[in-house]
This record gives sequence, structure tokens and C-alpha cells, in this order.
Amino acid sequence: MRKICVIGGSRYFGKLLVQRLQAAGHQVTVINRGSTPPPPGVEHLVVDRNDEAALIAALGSRTFDVVVDQVCYTPVQAAIAARAFSGRTRRYVMTSTIEVYDPATAALPAVLPGTPVLEEFVDPSTWLVAMDLPWHDAAYLEAHYAEGKRQAEAVFAQHHGFAFAAVRSAHVLGGGAAEFTGRLAHYVEHVTQGTQIAVHAEALPTVFIHYEELADLLLWAATLTDVTGPINACSDGPLDVYDLGAVIAEQAGRKALYRSAAAGEPASPFSFDRHYAMSNARAKELGFSFSHTTDWLPGAVAEALDASAAPTT
Repeated sequence: MRKICVIGGSRYFGKLLVQRLQAAGHQVTVINRGSTPPPPGVEHLVVDRNDEAALIAALGSRTFDVVVDQVCYTPVQAAIAARAFSGRTRRYVMTSTIEVYDPATAALPAVLPGTPVLEEFVDPSTWLVAMDLPWHDAAYLEAHYAEGKRQAEAVFAQHHGFAFAAVRSAHVLGGGAAEFTGRLAHYVEHVTQGTQIAVHAEALPTVFIHYEELADLLLWAATLTDVTGPINACSDGPLDVYDLGAVIAEQAGRKALYRSAAAGEPASPFSFDRHYAMSNARAKELGFSFSHTTDWLPGAVAEALDASAAPTT
């Protein structure tokens, strides 16, 4: 049994992670702002992780074997957590994102289309951190989500108070109504209503992961390995937007309709004109086994179709 702190953990794969940690016999503490209580038997600390003094006071004399941070988006948040948990944990796992590799948001090494992107393409141990940017501004953060994640990773990687791993998640699908981003629902709506989906003329593949598989990988990263540094998390089998639309169309019994996005018009989610599909080779070499996207995507689409057909209140 290990003492594990989960920051966030109130919805989607974070909620599932808490449940699986508890089922595995670990002593779990959840930190969030109190909107959603954790399962019975899980300690709940209600505090805003952005308030350093309040966070330290809430932690009291607690120590943990591992901290899993589900909701760290900026270097400012990372720095607060690094100070608060120094001396309180030996290991820190942060949920990061495939977006750190997006060449549209940073000057990164060129990757030929079809070449899976390795963790080394974004090295948090050398990435520059700029604390003086307006990270507290919601609009700025939304526009700089990828850079916020890169710099948050960098703060932890360059901190020496504990071992650090960053789980860089692919696009997460599955769970029906629990899939709060609405991206799969976007496609389901267009296909079922027969409306056109705006895509790039030459859309490139990306990678995905089922929310249950991501919870499994986070459980592995927290309790079954001491690996440090970035870890890419994606199912086998990249897909482009047309592949995704074909699965939805088959499940819905409809035809997916597309149109080329106009110049300057945002394309639909998962349509990309730039390549940054990740490699999952490192996690495999370390002992984690991934599913293939085709193993779970039809089921995830069926859940999304059911959620779209459910009556609203």
C-alpha cells in the first residue's frame, strides 16, 4: 500500500484513476476545490491549488509516496506545487498532453510526416520558463495551452525536490457524456444531422487513447514504475479525421460529409495540417502494453451516439 495524492481527480479519467488506486489498496488523498467529492474512504482536502499558503496549510504534516497532478496547466501552478510538495513526496507524476509537440505553437525540430514523435523532441529539462507571462489570464492560458504545459513540465523537471515523470496523453476519447471536451460529440452531431465537417484538404493522422487506458497508464506510472522524464501515452494505430468519420458513419448508419476549411477558418477538432503524432515505444519498452485504437473506438462512438440521443433536462 502506498500513500498517493491526486490533485484534481474529480472527473473523467482522473476520477477513474482515483477509483482504481483505491481498488488496488492504496491510501488515496484527493485535492480539489470541492465541487465533486471523492469516493467514500478517500481523504478529501478542499483547497485551491493556486493558493500556495492555503495549500501548504491544508497539507499539514502529510507526506506521500507519489503525487499525481491532473490539473497543472502553467509554470506558476507547477512552481507552487514544487515548493509545497518538496519534502512531502519522493515522486511526482504530471498529466501532460500531445499538444506539447504541436509545431504551430513552438519552434521544434522538424519531423517528417509518418515519423512517430519521440519524447526527446521536447526536453523539459532544458525548456525555458517565463513566469512573468500572464498565466493567470484565462484567455491567454487558453491561447497558450501547449506552452503552459511545456513550461509546467520544465518547472518540475528542473526542480530537484523529487523524481518527476510527465505523462503526455494523446487525444482522449470514450465515456459518452463523461467525455467533457465535446470533440467526439462534435463529429457525432455532424454525421447524424448530415451537416458538413470542415477539414483540411490533406488532413494528417493523429493519435488517440481511451480514457480507461489512460487511467491504467497513470496507475502504472504512479505505482508500478520509477521511470522519470516524459512518457508518451497513446494507443497503437494513428487515425486521420476521415478514418474517425468513417467509424462514426458506420455506427450511425449515415454518411460523413466534408468540406475544405476556408483560409483562416478553424478546421474541426482532430483535423490537422501538421504532423505531431506521438510514438509510444518508450512506455512499451518500460513494460506498459497498449491497445489498438480499433479495439475500443467503435464502442466509444456507440457511447457518444447514445449520449447524443439521450433526452436533456
